Amino acid sequence: MQNQLIAPNSNWTILKLLEWTTNYFKSKGVESPRASAEILLAHALDLKRIDLYLRYDQPLCSEELQMYKALIKRRARREPVAYILGFKEFWSLDLAINRDVLIPRPETESLVEAAIAVLARGLNAAPKHILDLGTGSGAIVLALASQQPKHFFFASDLYEEAVKVARHNAKRHGLGDRIHFFVGDWLEPLKGGKQLFDVIISNPPYIRSGILPDLQPEIYNYEPLSALDGDSDGLGSLRKIIGAAQPFLKRSGYLLLEIGYDQKDAVQKVINRCGLYDQVIFSKDYSGMDRVVEMRKKDVS
Repeated sequence: MQNQLIAPNSNWTILKLLEWTTNYFKSKGVESPRASAEILLAHALDLKRIDLYLRYDQPLCSEELQMYKALIKRRARREPVAYILGFKEFWSLDLAINRDVLIPRPETESLVEAAIAVLARGLNAAPKHILDLGTGSGAIVLALASQQPKHFFFASDLYEEAVKVARHNAKRHGLGDRIHFFVGDWLEPLKGGKQLFDVIISNPPYIRSGILPDLQPEIYNYEPLSALDGDSDGLGSLRKIIGAAQPFLKRSGYLLLEIGYDQKDAVQKVINRCGLYDQVIFSKDYSGMDRVVEMRKKDVS
């Protein structure tokens, strides 16, 4: 049966399909094969995953089988489920996703949590200005805007295609009027202007160039490598942002960055060398890995 991908005239029930697809995905090296099978079949049938087991003996018609077969082929080629479905949940928000943007990761929610904690410290009750650099799908800025409605939000990306995705997601969630999006290379578009920010936040590229080909096929063959490539040491974008952000922060403003799990010491050295920040705090993600660094702009007396 592995050589024949779901013959259309067979009596395929939901349970039989899940069992067959799980084994097929295993043979193709797909991670979490059962979950992939469930998610794709639920999508093809427009059901929730739990419904698959409530209707486990329901047969599929030929049209449903053909639709599911097309999804199986894509996943077997190691295309990520999020790109196949066209959306990914982040911070309880369904975000439209395509190959112009990275798929939001659960660990990035730790960055959102850190930003919310900074805003909650309440230097004063006035609305804050917050900038998300390299916004991609808009995951970070949308999560913050949905939780912190009184503040003013800005978000940028180097690529117009990514900004289009972020704008679309903002509109879908009723946040389009509360976020100003723009295109540009990190902080370059803001030079010469007067806008300062209370918080600058970013999940920049931080993977070493040399190990990119060793990443899972789902990542290396499908996700935008420009959003992953942190130069030879993984610190290129982090170093650039840390060095350039300080003039764009208000007095005692904060810079928050996502970092690689093994980059804490190297990032600390970058911060120490530039000498522009104090109150440096590293925090861990849900897996216990160092994932977020926050730093405060030094007061100039």
